[in-house]
Amino acid sequence: MEKQEIRTFGRRHGKKLSARQQWLLDNILPTLFPKNESGNKPDILEIGFGAGEHLRELAENNPGKTVIGAEPFMNGVASLLSAITDETDSIRPEYKNIRIFADDVRDFLRETNSKFEQIWILHPDPWPKAKHEKRRLLHAEFIKTLSDHLTKNGKIIIGTDHWEYFDWITQEVKKTGLNYKIHNIETINTRYQKKNKAGTEAPKYLLIYN
Repeated sequence: MEKQEIRTFGRRHGKKLSARQQWLLDNILPTLFPKNESGNKPDILEIGFGAGEHLRELAENNPGKTVIGAEPFMNGVASLLSAITDETDSIRPEYKNIRIFADDVRDFLRETNSKFEQIWILHPDPWPKAKHEKRRLLHAEFIKTLSDHLTKNGKIIIGTDHWEYFDWITQEVKKTGLNYKIHNIETINTRYQKKNKAGTEAPKYLLIYN
């Protein structure tokens, strides 16, 4: 019997959605499903985009590229859909390059041939309890899988304000043999960053490349 994959995220649903949010999930979300590209055109991927603040920024700053967001938490997906549509429920022009995979990103990576010049992972769930450590997404095997989806000069950018998790991720990256460095960039403001549940001064960032 095939071993079941460990779930690396928490809830799929939170508080009850508004009627409009549910309508957007039912009618707009299916139109934004990412197509399986040939790999000739490098895209951008954000894993676990939360409410989509940074994903929208990526779309605005990269109008000529497809920006794909993977997020299993449906309330976050609904928040993003609300933000990228206008009063007629049409996609705003600056967000027409957004695609959404509303499920486990590992399933998406198994299905796609796309190559990415940027893969962003901001504030992944640290699963801080020792008994939950196996649920952490950014173990060596997964990081290596991500690197297989990078373009020649592509990069993975990981940011977390949970410093113990940062150190753990760094050790996992070392196992892969990939190149990496601590990346000094300005704090990227997202809803999760503002919560700063870890109570640290600022996030730390890793840049990983082949």
